[in-house]
Amino acid sequence: MLYMVVEHFRGGDAAPVYARFRERGRLAPDGLRYVASWVTADLRRCYQVMECDDRRLLDEWIAAWSDLVDFEVVPVVTSADAAAAFAPTNDPA
Repeated sequence: MLYMVVEHFRGGDAAPVYARFRERGRLAPDGLRYVASWVTADLRRCYQVMECDDRRLLDEWIAAWSDLVDFEVVPVVTSADAAAAFAPTNDPA
């Protein structure tokens, strides 16, 4: 499952987040995969795509950062998968 994670850096301050990342890494448990991320130009938010089969792994990762970041999590599918869900079938009704 893919998740769009919106990270709101507490107080709009990215410095503590990047300091921890440099010191300890992503802190992702085995089975949670980082896909990609983008940070807003004002460095107050990060949009990150993560992937895992067990939502508890994502929650474990969030717990490791929750003192510095407020999170929004939205399950997502790729555009290709969404389009395929609406593709006409050859199966007669």
